[in-house]
Amino acid sequence: MVLAVVVHAANLQDRDGAKLVLERLRRKFSRLRLIWADGAYAGELLAWVRELRVWRKLRLEIVKRSDTARGFVVQPKRWIVERTFAWLARHRRHAKDYERNPETSEAMIYVAMISLMSRRLARQNRL
Repeated sequence: MVLAVVVHAANLQDRDGAKLVLERLRRKFSRLRLIWADGAYAGELLAWVRELRVWRKLRLEIVKRSDTARGFVVQPKRWIVERTFAWLARHRRHAKDYERNPETSEAMIYVAMISLMSRRLARQNRL
């Protein structure tokens, strides 16, 4: 389940985009304690996340690739993000960038995730 989405221009660094997403999560999901991130998010973002909430602190954990790994290796927790992208790709609207406004792109991602979750809930109720 996607908790928050931010679509931004390509000229904005991923670390800065992460701050936009985390700002949205800051007050909405107070039970959220741990966030996994790729190695690209290391650095000053770690300290920024620690200071994000005074109470119920957040922890950003960087999932690093092993130094001894050669070739393609599935990273722990990283597959969750890739799986989510695959779910989104099943919706034709996400096959190409049809939207002109970032807000519309965000809304379409929420619609795709709502569709996915409602199908799963309906399947559960049939059992």
